[in-house]
Amino acid sequence: MKTAIVRLVALSFLLLNQALITFGYQPLPFNEEEIYEIVSTIATTLMAIYAWWKNNNVTKKAQENEKFLKENGMK
Repeated sequence: MKTAIVRLVALSFLLLNQALITFGYQPLPFNEEEIYEIVSTIATTLMAIYAWWKNNNVTKKAQENEKFLKENGMK
């Protein structure tokens, strides 16, 4: 899925760049590889944060649920 998102964002940048060129504006100062690297870095960072969030009891409710599971021998 990450690759699909990166490709979609890269395509969006490229389409925007082409539209700017078509209407006589200055194109974006990025090439396809730079866009891919930027989007890939952002996607990787967001997925890392998401994975950390889902695998840790960050919220108060999650901490209470974890305590309940341990007290009742379910974990």
